Amino acid sequence: MATNVYVDGFNLYYGALKNTPYRWLNLSELCRLLLPHDQINHIKYYTAKVKPLPKDPDQPLRQQVYLRALTTLPNVEIFHGQFLSHVVRMPLADLTGFAQVIKAEEKGSDVALAAHLVHDAHKGDYDTAVIISNDSDLVPPIRIVREELGKKVGILCPYKHRSFELLSVVAFMKRIRPSVLQASQFPDTITDGNGTFHRPASW
Repeated sequence: MATNVYVDGFNLYYGALKNTPYRWLNLSELCRLLLPHDQINHIKYYTAKVKPLPKDPDQPLRQQVYLRALTTLPNVEIFHGQFLSHVVRMPLADLTGFAQVIKAEEKGSDVALAAHLVHDAHKGDYDTAVIISNDSDLVPPIRIVREELGKKVGILCPYKHRSFELLSVVAFMKRIRPSVLQASQFPDTITDGNGTFHRPASW
């Protein structure tokens, strides 16, 4: 029974990895631990290249090092959306005035994930699809895959609080716990075809 895993990179990051020591995450090992009885066919990772912010100018460099680490995994494919940020005026919570804030939005990744989920099912590329996300916008493509194409779909949830909309349409849902993240880290030093590189120091 071939299984494809579809990873919403930003949902995973903000739900389970941000402000933790587990950001140096080996996706293949994570899937092996959480899906021990599945034959993992492809792991498709959807993200966007972040832009430097005044308070964290090195964030894009850390992301590039992490993406380089992911490319050492033979069954992982990376798909890029766009990361847009702009300054907007928003009201203060007490309604006493306004403030200018940087609003960041990731565009395209969720659409690409949904399109590949349905297209791969139509091609017969998997028997089971597992999605790492808690985004209820994925309910319609999941319904198509299950009801129209007859494939099994499960969720590995990065958040403590699960989407009940997703829970209602999938065959199973497991939470990604910190202990599994801790056990799924890359080694601090990795070697690829271009040489040796290291886990970012600030991680």
